[in-house]
Amino acid sequence: MDATIREVIEQGRAYLGIELGSTRIKAVLIGSDHAPIASGGHTWENQYENGLWTYSLDAVWNGLRDAYANLAADVREKYGVELRRTAAMGVSGMMHGYLPFDGEGRLLAPFRTWRNTTTGQAAAELTEKFRFNIPQRWSIAHLHQAVLNGEAHVKDIRFLTTLAGYVHWQLTGEKVMGVGEASGMFPIDSDRLDFDQAMIDQYDGLVSGLNYPWKLRDILPKVLPAGVQAGTMTEAGARLLDPSGTLEAGFPLCPPEGDAGTGMAATNAVAVRTGNVSAGTSVFAMVVLEKPLSRVYEEIDMVTTPAGKPVAMVHCNNCTNELNAWAALFQELMSAMGCEARQGPILDAMFRAALSGEKDGGGTVLYNFLSGEPVAGLTAGRPLLARTPEARLSFANFSRVQLYSALAALKLGLDILSRERVALDRLLGHGGYFKAPEAGQRMLAAAAGAPVSVMETAGEGGPWGMALLAAYSAGKAEGQSLEDYLDSRVFAGQPVTTIQPDPEDAAGFNAFMERYVRAMPAERAAVEHLQ
Repeated sequence: MDATIREVIEQGRAYLGIELGSTRIKAVLIGSDHAPIASGGHTWENQYENGLWTYSLDAVWNGLRDAYANLAADVREKYGVELRRTAAMGVSGMMHGYLPFDGEGRLLAPFRTWRNTTTGQAAAELTEKFRFNIPQRWSIAHLHQAVLNGEAHVKDIRFLTTLAGYVHWQLTGEKVMGVGEASGMFPIDSDRLDFDQAMIDQYDGLVSGLNYPWKLRDILPKVLPAGVQAGTMTEAGARLLDPSGTLEAGFPLCPPEGDAGTGMAATNAVAVRTGNVSAGTSVFAMVVLEKPLSRVYEEIDMVTTPAGKPVAMVHCNNCTNELNAWAALFQELMSAMGCEARQGPILDAMFRAALSGEKDGGGTVLYNFLSGEPVAGLTAGRPLLARTPEARLSFANFSRVQLYSALAALKLGLDILSRERVALDRLLGHGGYFKAPEAGQRMLAAAAGAPVSVMETAGEGGPWGMALLAAYSAGKAEGQSLEDYLDSRVFAGQPVTTIQPDPEDAAGFNAFMERYVRAMPAERAAVEHLQ
């Protein structure tokens, strides 16, 4: 097996996916059978500077180089060869955000990530103007808020992109973007697989009196669907990624995508009536629609699959951060008692304990809002644990409430889709929330009221999904759709674990949610008074 993989790598027939997540940059190399054969990663964190969540461009490139170097080292260690080129490569990243550049390629303002909730005025104005929900984290909301703020750099913008679009541009010289990622910048016309021209014209009219030297389309990237080539690795790009000089230029890259699109690919959830939930630092549900929603909902984003099909997206800024914080606290406790333990097993213990907790969590309520949460109407967050005097506080109940809280804001949006009678044949979970057996699936099934499946590849997540999109762009059969490619050539025979919703779990989650919604004024008070 290793000899065959070695040959695939030496001949440049492997596919590479790199994803810049919120806390980890990961590179995954796959073979011709789409199975992962090597990986490398880099841990990083956003910074809160001058009231904004950001990452520096130096941190972007230092992280990418480290992740790639670790991948290359993994290849050398496992197969005794150097990684010099691939059949195709793709870059994905956290969707949305704001990266404006001038005509010389200089960044005009610090990168404003999806996590920022400072664009409420712009988002509301554009939603009303377009009659289409524009969430606060979308690139157009950031741009328009900068316009409303009168920020001096706006007149100098010549290119506006996202993190994935920026990295792809630097590697290839191409100012392009996959349609799924583009749908988090500005509304998409799914029939034309391009930005909605009528809305672009509306926006140009909205700011026409300000006499900017640009039109909106001039500064946006070119939109491309999955399956096409989106440029080739340049010599300068190869050196950016691999300063050692080993990586060669000249191989193709597919369109850059967002973490939502790679999650859909990684869970085979790109066909209508399918959906997936990605649960890690943030959590979002993507449901591919067979018909439009009846009206605009501020809680629901309308985005697309990497092939351009319309998708209802419920995106929440907060998911597992509070779980991780409590696991770190328990780790310190154990260390103080002379019992050393890693955080991973502590998290596993919390997930196992949650299964034996009371169905409603025993009367405790928990808000996991480290940052603002637009779905819940919060512009800032304060993690908050509260209980009544008669609440039954135990490790099992506490753990169950932690798992509920990680999905609670998501459930507010899922309930809207349920009322809209959106059909779901299958819902697939991926990300850290589902790594422990059973618990995460059971909680999501209770929240969604639908069967939840997890594949063995769920832990690979977005980087693997990006590698699949790279493989699709390089080797798809003539005329084969993305959903057909994934069904017939990637996921056929893939082992799947499915858990049906349990009525008692669902009733318990609903009881927790009633308490959660009723006590929300306490969370708002914490945001206002806990400084």
